[in-house]
Amino acid sequence: MEVSVETTAGLERKMTVQVPAERVDNEVESRLRNLAKQVRLDGFRPGKVPFKVVRKRYGAQVRQEVLNEVLQKSYGEALQQEELTPAGAPEVDLKQGLEGGDLQFEATFEVMPEFEVQGTDSISLERPAAEVTDADVDKVLGELRQQQARYSTVERPAQEGDRVVVDFKGTVDGEDFPGNVGEDQPVTIGSRTMPPEFEQALIGLGAGDEKEIEYTFAEDFPTEAIRGRTAVFRTIVKAVEEAELPELDDDLARAVGIEDGGLEELRKLIRKNLQNEALRATHARLKEQVTEQLAKANAEVSVPRAMVDGEISALQQQMKQRIQQQTGQNDEELDLPGSVFEEQARRRVLLGLVMNKLIRQNEIKLDQEKARSRLQEVAANYPNPQEVIQYYSQNRELMQSLEISVLEDQVIDWLIDRSQITDKPLSLDELLRPQQQGDTEPTPQDEAGDGGEGDGAEESTGKQKSGE
Repeated sequence: MEVSVETTAGLERKMTVQVPAERVDNEVESRLRNLAKQVRLDGFRPGKVPFKVVRKRYGAQVRQEVLNEVLQKSYGEALQQEELTPAGAPEVDLKQGLEGGDLQFEATFEVMPEFEVQGTDSISLERPAAEVTDADVDKVLGELRQQQARYSTVERPAQEGDRVVVDFKGTVDGEDFPGNVGEDQPVTIGSRTMPPEFEQALIGLGAGDEKEIEYTFAEDFPTEAIRGRTAVFRTIVKAVEEAELPELDDDLARAVGIEDGGLEELRKLIRKNLQNEALRATHARLKEQVTEQLAKANAEVSVPRAMVDGEISALQQQMKQRIQQQTGQNDEELDLPGSVFEEQARRRVLLGLVMNKLIRQNEIKLDQEKARSRLQEVAANYPNPQEVIQYYSQNRELMQSLEISVLEDQVIDWLIDRSQITDKPLSLDELLRPQQQGDTEPTPQDEAGDGGEGDGAEESTGKQKSGE
């Protein structure tokens, strides 16, 4: 077998492979003779069909099958011979061999980059140093009271903290757009489950009042028809409801799932949950700093285009699923140009290459105990944790994804241990705020798709776990 490799551009390689005709011909001959022993044709006894007849009828088909198999096998052999590691599937151009003679093909593909990881010996980190105070616990208790509030209709204009039931219909330049209508939508003013400008515009309105509220969609909003444009939401107030908060006592504790120990036990559990949240948030901040510095230090590493494109596709799919869950829009209504995800995808591919390199160089092995703990954490978010654990255990792809995540965290911890760290005093609210706010701000369109107050109303730190 003859192999030649040409560098076309960057990481792209064009590999020409020539396989002697005998390798194909001999295999074709062998298969046809075996076939002749089994084939049944009218006018011939089983196994007595003349070989010439078998060759004429089945020769082209068998040759095509053999060519495909020899091509795939010789491609792998050529990669091994030339010590090449492809970054994706090749584009194959068959040059000759279909009709006879030597098999020759060209395979064009990208290779994995060769590089040395930079910056691991100069990482400098600021570690958030936040303490959980009584005030932090009291804040969560206040949010729990708000969750357990009972609302009663009042005959007065809406004010901060009220729940306003509204109908709205949005238009852009007088035209409808997907998900533009909401009916009987409860909006708690100040909860930030809707854009602040939308919530604040409801202050002072009473039942029966109407108001046009403007909202400008982001420049990268997924629906192209309204991207970067200003919508006018004609809003009708159906009712104004005032919150009646429960007393801060043992009854509140029982209402959120604390059967024994009352309010004092609830305070302890909230403090423990906040401390766990603080630990996770602190690690997330350190991880963000580590990855940011690694990405900058290794910014010149060439990344395979095929891997970036694959990452863009994955990000597009994730965003589509998220939007469909929130708004009910289908694929035809969503336009998510790849350019929106280009920078994020490239960064993720780069960091993946860097992490893999560090894992191999430093022989970092998966900590099975940490993987089990991570799986238990994931399962704890579902009604039947044991079913989730079993499902992961039987799904190798899901389990592998979880293990990769754990392994990457082990690399991060390995780097943190070797970094220069300075503690930075921070309040718990400052530490947790990015996680509480989420990645994107809800829109009136999102709210209509949820058919309620949305997930954000239930995600205040500590309270969702207070009943565990």
